[in-house]
Amino acid sequence: MNTEDRFVDIEIKVAHQEDMVESLNQRIYEQQKQIDKLEAMISALAQHIRENPQGGQGALNERPPHY
Repeated sequence: MNTEDRFVDIEIKVAHQEDMVESLNQRIYEQQKQIDKLEAMISALAQHIRENPQGGQGALNERPPHY
């Protein structure tokens, strides 16, 4: 294998690695957006629970309207 072939091989490997890094960066970005969304949902749920500590349990103890 001559020097030029080795450089071509290295360039090919670098190009593949750059594609892989870009793909991984995109996946990380998508996952972070999903994490942010889930954190917002958890925060909203926690706020709802703080504002309604009974959680609607009072309705479980009531008789249905047809009684």
